[in-house]
Amino acid sequence: MLLNQLINRFEQLWPTQSAEEWDSVGLVVGNRNQQIKKILLTVDVTDEIVAEAKNSNANLILAHHPLLLRGIETAAEETSKGFVLTELIRSGISLYSAHTNADSQPTGTSAVLAKEIGLADTAVLSKNQQGTGIGITGLLPKPISLGELAGLLNDILPQTATGVRVAGDFNRQIQKVALCAGAGDSYLQTALDSAADVYITSDLRHHPAQEILQQAKARGVEFALIDISHWAAEYLWLDQAARELSDLPVEIQVSDLRTDVFDFLLNIPRSK
Repeated sequence: MLLNQLINRFEQLWPTQSAEEWDSVGLVVGNRNQQIKKILLTVDVTDEIVAEAKNSNANLILAHHPLLLRGIETAAEETSKGFVLTELIRSGISLYSAHTNADSQPTGTSAVLAKEIGLADTAVLSKNQQGTGIGITGLLPKPISLGELAGLLNDILPQTATGVRVAGDFNRQIQKVALCAGAGDSYLQTALDSAADVYITSDLRHHPAQEILQQAKARGVEFALIDISHWAAEYLWLDQAARELSDLPVEIQVSDLRTDVFDFLLNIPRSK
């Protein structure tokens, strides 16, 4: 298929107008008249991913995270972005990203995570003007302990060094869940206001997390936080995206490379 034909399909699935204002989605590298034979799906675009695309003969990378989310002043090869861009162009590999425009769809990143943990009666956590939005709220089939929910996430998500981190009482019963796959600390207040028992997201920072927990106490309500790997939370969506593209006359491969940035974790008592 021509790249332009594939882009038309991507736009149907993940309309660019549904992306957040700050986002940068769509075609990053490539000629719209290029014949595409194979697509490699990934969360991130790194030099390892480009190498995988080359080795597997994929000439289009469909990435969740935009490579050029923040502006650059140079694409010199000794810069981080220039290093990857140069290799893409040199290798004849096109790059397209679907980010918050994919997040906000009924089969987007948060919706996939919600389905994996069995949420019902789901609703959008933070709606936009189009009626879609970021994040999901919903109910577990029955109350379970916070520890059990953390264990469920540990089983569902691909393994990472940081695993599943939890703020809250292990035995406290949980039923209403708010979640945002990816970095969701900007929705901490929205999650608390939704009357959720727990908020699941990634990249939680010390001060915002501590503040929202203190605010919950000030309100006299119980509220827990679960912090999961950003990459792992969104990796689950790749299989969904592959299914939505499976009728196309091109080969589709989901990358099995772990692009989570952390390689190991030490959390044992120090020897005396």
